[in-house]
Amino acid sequence: MPTTTPARPFDTPERASFRDTVQRFIDVEIAPHADAWDEAGDFPWALHEKAGALGLFGFGIDEAYGGLGFDDALMRFDSAVAMGYAGIGGVNASLFSRGIMTGPIQHLASEDQKAEALTAIVSGQVGGALAMTEPSGGSDLARMKTRAHRDGEDWLISGEKTFITGGMKASWFVVGARTGGDGFGGVSLFLVPSDAPGFSRTAITNKMGWWASDTATLHFDDCRVPASAQLGQEGACLLAIMDNFNYERLSLAAGCLGMARRCLDDAIDYAQQRETFGKPLIKHQAIRHKIADMSMKIDALDSYLQMIAWRINQAREAGAPMPAAELAKVKVLGSKTAEFCANEAMQILGGAGYLRGCAVERIYREVKVMAIGGGSEEIMRDLAVKQMGL
Repeated sequence: MPTTTPARPFDTPERASFRDTVQRFIDVEIAPHADAWDEAGDFPWALHEKAGALGLFGFGIDEAYGGLGFDDALMRFDSAVAMGYAGIGGVNASLFSRGIMTGPIQHLASEDQKAEALTAIVSGQVGGALAMTEPSGGSDLARMKTRAHRDGEDWLISGEKTFITGGMKASWFVVGARTGGDGFGGVSLFLVPSDAPGFSRTAITNKMGWWASDTATLHFDDCRVPASAQLGQEGACLLAIMDNFNYERLSLAAGCLGMARRCLDDAIDYAQQRETFGKPLIKHQAIRHKIADMSMKIDALDSYLQMIAWRINQAREAGAPMPAAELAKVKVLGSKTAEFCANEAMQILGGAGYLRGCAVERIYREVKVMAIGGGSEEIMRDLAVKQMGL
């Protein structure tokens, strides 16, 4: 358990109970295996099923399809912080990659589509992934090149998606493809099974971090799906799932908070035990200043994130837009804080931190993807200013 967690002003007994449940799940099912799974580059599928049984994939999903029947941004926040603190981002990424594709199914799919795919994905029986990023671009979805055209009663999808987290094991994909002209209005969404004719995938294995995550390039070679595979109205879907990306940014920033807090706690533990020049490392002023700087940044990020999560809940209850500008800004603040704390913790641990099997070493490798995935720091800064009306 983290030793530096401050009080939560928006806590309730239900949120505290959920947080304890998530922490117990991590302590028992993930933490003891972190090193081995990281080295193996994989983890057992049973972990998906156990997480599904706890309802960790069920936010915003109707109970009829195995969901929780409610949403709570503060619970999402707590779950992501705890997973980040575990210090094995590849497991976190592959477990929760389905979370950015179940929302579109919940809101846009037919009842038959939900019955066929959503229940199995939310329960953890099978995996799901969102397929948007292409070799030619990521966040610029308006310039998507993958195309879909009608062929009788079917759609034929042609193109490639890449850097798809969870893509090698997923059984279902929410795929963006251009069915019309340029821009957002020309893009439609499709629910594509992994056994669709013309679909194939290639593993991406030479990654700096997230070793335990199954990352893929997806190939659609006139991939044939029935007309019923289309989600929602043709050409009118991307704007309808923007809240989905906002939740992703909340979770990524909260994961960064957990990573940063783990770095601080491990650095404190090591500095209290390690002696140099006749006294514990933590008694040296240079080390104490590093710890103070880390703690200040973590507390600021924690407070900002909790306030944003509370605002998301308020906006949802009022039917108002999500605080998109703040989510873009906190995504950048999160990745910068995690990067700073990983670097400072590595300096404090020295050679001990440079060895594999150390949480700080894993986090140091993985902080960079947090500055890229879900929208790069540069794109998030620009989006924040646009959302501010400037």
